[in-house]
Amino acid sequence: MATTTDPASASLVERARRTLDRPLASYQLVLGSVALLLGLGLIMVLSASSVLAFQVYDGNSFAIVQRQVIFALLGLVGAYVVTRIPLDSLRKLILPALLASIGLVLLTFVPGVGIEVNGNRNWIPLVGGFRLQPSEFAKLALVLWIADLYAKRQRMMRHPRYILMPMILVAGAVAALVVLQRDLGTALVVFCIIVGMLWVAGLPGRYMGAVLAVLGVVSIFFVATAPHRLARLLSFLNPLADPDKDGYQAIHAMMGFARGGFWGVGLGGSRQKWGSLPEAHTDFILAVVGEELGLVGSIVVLLLFLMLAVAGVRIATRTTKPFVRYAASGITIWITAQALINIGMVLGMLPVIGIPLPFLSYGGSSLLVTLVACGVLLQCATTEPGAAKALAAGRARRRRRAAARRR
Repeated sequence: MATTTDPASASLVERARRTLDRPLASYQLVLGSVALLLGLGLIMVLSASSVLAFQVYDGNSFAIVQRQVIFALLGLVGAYVVTRIPLDSLRKLILPALLASIGLVLLTFVPGVGIEVNGNRNWIPLVGGFRLQPSEFAKLALVLWIADLYAKRQRMMRHPRYILMPMILVAGAVAALVVLQRDLGTALVVFCIIVGMLWVAGLPGRYMGAVLAVLGVVSIFFVATAPHRLARLLSFLNPLADPDKDGYQAIHAMMGFARGGFWGVGLGGSRQKWGSLPEAHTDFILAVVGEELGLVGSIVVLLLFLMLAVAGVRIATRTTKPFVRYAASGITIWITAQALINIGMVLGMLPVIGIPLPFLSYGGSSLLVTLVACGVLLQCATTEPGAAKALAAGRARRRRRAAARRR
């Protein structure tokens, strides 16, 4: 029997296809999704941190979000600067950036320089009470260094040794430093970057299996040798077994989602942020989103991350430049993996580990570096066929309109 297609649906699909076929579609997807995530993140940091800030900062409910806004502005400036640097010039800065970020990570181990927060020695204090997390900068530098390395070896990538060496040594050294900082969350993201980049490079299955086995053993050892992490892993299987200690965070996150229901209790109406949910404005901010904005708000967040991931994949698959393909892939893998780990943790699908939700969680270093990475992604998007020409034409039209208004 013949099937009929709804004309309205067919028209909508055709319109969406034409929109995605435009030269600047990926560029606009990245720009739009990042802008919406950043705006929503600042609003939710204000809501989730207002009670804590009022208690800690002498009645100033805006103290925490003000710090986040400062790093957001720095990140936007950094992203803009990156978009104005030609990719060939940017590639010359990658190795110095990697060495500098590794140097900063090493500084965290120096007594009197690095400080320990929540059991992780991964911070360097700055002026005005601000802190820097060098491992965040190392993630971006590592992704770009691997992309540059593979782009230079493009003709030799059929041989596994050129894929593995020296990438696995340098990336393994960065991962080892993060592990020594006792930062399991960032270490898992670095592991995801390593595996993801090896997969994009086409590493054969037997070698990939060996890499996964080594990383799995390291992760198990990392958890087994830390009693509090082992307790969290076991409580993940049944958080109600220890509701007042190891399962406390997971239970109160679920309570936030349950109270939010479909539409949420309204912006600012969360009860969990009043002290019931630890790290409400950082690692567990999605639970506050679920409570205040409901299932609808949570789905919007997921769709925005999906939009960003789709844009990254489009850039990587549509470009003709090897460096862009690897860089876009690496940045997409990093942001997507970090978001999935955080979301899985907050939803109770993964053990509780300290890892922020990109763009939404409070954390200056994470936000700044993620925005700069998205600036690199925007620059990569301009290498798609016709994108640079369309972008230049759009800027020329805006200049002509501005000149006409001034007359």
